[in-house]
Amino acid sequence: MVILILMKDILALVTIMLWPVIPIYWIPVHFATEFFRKLGRLTYLLIALMWLLVAYSIFINRAPLIAHRTVFPISLLIAGVILLAAGTLLHIWTANLLSLSGIIGIPEIVTPQKSKLIDKGPFAVVRHPTYLAHTMIFLGIYFITGVTAVGILTLADFIVVNAALIPFEEKELLQRLGEPYRRYITMVPRMIPRISRKR
Repeated sequence: MVILILMKDILALVTIMLWPVIPIYWIPVHFATEFFRKLGRLTYLLIALMWLLVAYSIFINRAPLIAHRTVFPISLLIAGVILLAAGTLLHIWTANLLSLSGIIGIPEIVTPQKSKLIDKGPFAVVRHPTYLAHTMIFLGIYFITGVTAVGILTLADFIVVNAALIPFEEKELLQRLGEPYRRYITMVPRMIPRISRKR
């Protein structure tokens, strides 16, 4: 029992420590792409240093972050495992389609001219399957661990991704990919799959 609680605490803490990559890296890179293109690959060093400072700060203040939790019924624990597994598989699938350079943002920072629209696999169902995968993973981890901070983080991630990250990213993608991406936006929903497809 103690080992299970410890594993849940570690899972929750790792999730909380990794999440700041979104506001530290992804939002600025899509908001100020030209600035980061001038920095080039130095961007990764700058972001890594910033993230390490934030992650270390979270780690040394971990006790209050993981102290508050809810004990969920077994049905939500099972749902959490399913969401975590499905979200992880979806993330692996999208990462495979985007390639390593796409996942770490090389097209945004270094080589925008080599980009092409990816509209197959999960990208044929939603425009941002990677962010859908994040939401599934975070929600799954919340149901598994019951840690309140992870639940708040899940909601914050969904709001930040939809209110800031996706609009900035889509503006940058429109500039980089042009008319094919504009047509793609009109045909494929943002992050929630349609129940019935348009004919």
